[in-house]
Amino acid sequence: MNAAAGSAPGGRLDAALENPVVGMSPWIIFSVLVGPGRFELAVGLALAVVLLLVVLGRVLHRGRSVKLLEVADIVFFAALAVIGAVASEGTLNWLETYAGELSNLALVVIAFGSMAAGMPFTLQYARERVGKEYWDSPEFRHANQVITGAWGLAFLVAAIAGGFGDLVLHNPNNLWTGWVIQIAAIVVAVSFTEWYPQVVRSRRSDGHPPPVRHLLTPLAGLLIPMGILALVFDASASWFGVALIILGVVLARAIGKDAEMTRLRPGHSRDKRQGRRLR
Repeated sequence: MNAAAGSAPGGRLDAALENPVVGMSPWIIFSVLVGPGRFELAVGLALAVVLLLVVLGRVLHRGRSVKLLEVADIVFFAALAVIGAVASEGTLNWLETYAGELSNLALVVIAFGSMAAGMPFTLQYARERVGKEYWDSPEFRHANQVITGAWGLAFLVAAIAGGFGDLVLHNPNNLWTGWVIQIAAIVVAVSFTEWYPQVVRSRRSDGHPPPVRHLLTPLAGLLIPMGILALVFDASASWFGVALIILGVVLARAIGKDAEMTRLRPGHSRDKRQGRRLR
């Protein structure tokens, strides 16, 4: 997408709707929120977000294609809403416990299934952000295979973590398996979605690829609230919570210093200009 499009009325919102992270937000909301006593809230909010995204997409961009993920969103969450409305108490209790893993596994199937079909679901979003001359290039399609695979792995990790909390620990509200690990996996996938295209562009322009440590930068910021939550909810030994906070502070300072050194590196401004031309 060019700069003019981004500055036009509704351009920023339209650009956000073309981001696969926004397309997956209903799944993220549902998988994080759902749990005992929260099924109706989670499915209702996820379905409302789905419908809002679809309506906004059609209002802002009438020629915008219908996304595989949007169709899956509507079918999955509408079905859960109907089932939840008519389910018996026992079925509702089962959904409250396992619906998070069910949604995570559904997205794993969508991700790897779309890859196997040669149409990774991020490809539809990416095509609306680049010119048609790139749509069928092997490099473009491979990049979307990789990014879609990263999301599939992230939700697989979330499903395994949630399943471990439910089936092994018998505690759906466990801080680590129900929240921290799942959120961390999603944060890494979001970071990878932004980081990997920069790697591809740097290869094409013979520029400097972004360091791998930039991919993990958001996790450093996550360590501090993780440590605080561990202390507040007594989810681990006190020393472990304190260690997470200290590690988060140390890593954040190191990353900030590294970013400043990178900004001052000769040729950095030229690399940024090349990156902008390749977007």
